[in-house]
Amino acid sequence: MITLLEKFNKDQLKDLPELRPGDTIKVYQKIKEGDKERIQIFEGLIIAKKHGKGIPATITVRKVVDGIGVERVFPIHSPSLSKIEVVRHGKVRRSKLYYLRTAKGQRAKLKKKDFAVAIAEEPVTESTAPESPTETKTSEKKSA
Repeated sequence: MITLLEKFNKDQLKDLPELRPGDTIKVYQKIKEGDKERIQIFEGLIIAKKHGKGIPATITVRKVVDGIGVERVFPIHSPSLSKIEVVRHGKVRRSKLYYLRTAKGQRAKLKKKDFAVAIAEEPVTESTAPESPTETKTSEKKSA
């Protein structure tokens, strides 16, 4: 039996893309200034993901502005976040990328994650298949 608390929590969860450490993302956050509301974009690298997949789940996003590192912690199911967009995936071997705080230059960059793409060749039919190898060689000699 589902309790009222579980039902409420399930209703509050957002449908988000798969977020992993090493991903570069854009976080669209609603900012209220007086009686106006606007959306502010924070683009950076996910260096940590904490507290599981439920309501308390958070991500730490880091970006460098004018040589100064800026980090923000976002609760990913917060109503103040309007959208999270994945810009690119980075190749990482750790779940927490805190070493990027002190890394400089080339060491502070992550490699792009390449996905294996399986491309099936077109099936060879008799009309597209070349003649036997001997016929091909003789036809080339005749045309030359």
